[in-house]
Amino acid sequence: MSSFPFSLRRLVLRNSAVALGLAAMVALAPAVAEARLGGGSSAGSRGANTHSAPPATSTAPNSAAPMQRSMTPQPAPSPAATAATAAPARGGMFSGFGGGLMAGLLGAGLVGMLFGHGMTGGLGGLESILGLMLQLAVLFFVVRFAMNWFARRNQPAEAMAGMAPRSAFQGSPAPQGGFGGFGGYGGAAPQPQAPVVTPIQLQDADFSQFERLLGESQSAYSDENLDRLRAIATYEMVSYFSQEIAEHARNGVINKVSGVKLLQGDLAEAWRENSEEYATVAMRFSLIDVMQDRATGRVVSGDPTRADQATEVWTFVRPVGSGQQGWKLSAIQQAACSHPA
Repeated sequence: MSSFPFSLRRLVLRNSAVALGLAAMVALAPAVAEARLGGGSSAGSRGANTHSAPPATSTAPNSAAPMQRSMTPQPAPSPAATAATAAPARGGMFSGFGGGLMAGLLGAGLVGMLFGHGMTGGLGGLESILGLMLQLAVLFFVVRFAMNWFARRNQPAEAMAGMAPRSAFQGSPAPQGGFGGFGGYGGAAPQPQAPVVTPIQLQDADFSQFERLLGESQSAYSDENLDRLRAIATYEMVSYFSQEIAEHARNGVINKVSGVKLLQGDLAEAWRENSEEYATVAMRFSLIDVMQDRATGRVVSGDPTRADQATEVWTFVRPVGSGQQGWKLSAIQQAACSHPA
């Protein structure tokens, strides 16, 4: 019996150590989950294709994850889809005049039951109920006839009001929206034009630049060098990277990435859109990815002696005519989970 308190104390100490370990893991979970440039999430913009999945490739045969964060808004639904969504439901149990009649009779019956008269109480028996129903039916058909008659009378005027005046050219409608079609004096506002997307061909030098940007962006992120990131990534991507770096700082850790090596890559799609060109490429690469304590340099997660592999879909953008040096990172999408090399 004398050993019981010692055993109990040892059990309590062991459970306390386990609890502290779990608490530390929970506290560091955000930092561990956000290791590697982009935090292992899908974010950025791909122009008009931002919310469309890039084509699968041999490097990334599975569909890339949709954007979790993007400054490019979702495209507006088509007018037909909006009308279908906004259309009221029809054919309900008590819809229309007939439904209102049935609801009224049912309500009257329920009120009668509440006051002890039964479903037919207060209506004078079966003959009174049939008489009331007959009168209401006649009223329903009279009202319906009157509404249809007024609707038919209004149709010609509405049709004439909806016709646009014809221009001097046979078969062409007159321009809408003001004097001579130049706008500014009434009429509907011009709708934004969808960007013209044209496929483009890339050169070997472009792919070499993508490989260079892969390593350079990871290195700048590891060094927390925002100035260098601004030179090789879009404003949107730099804003996400700065948020991740700030989160690491709050958790007292720093993400160190080294040994980045491209293992395989291929083009998913490349296109021109207005004054910019985009290229989306799938890349499988290896890297050493660890999270260190910011004060002591102690490794918190990851293995500094073992490389991991990741498969991601990166999109680059450049102004038309800027050459290979104009490419900047504009989006990262996850295509597969990381696995050991």
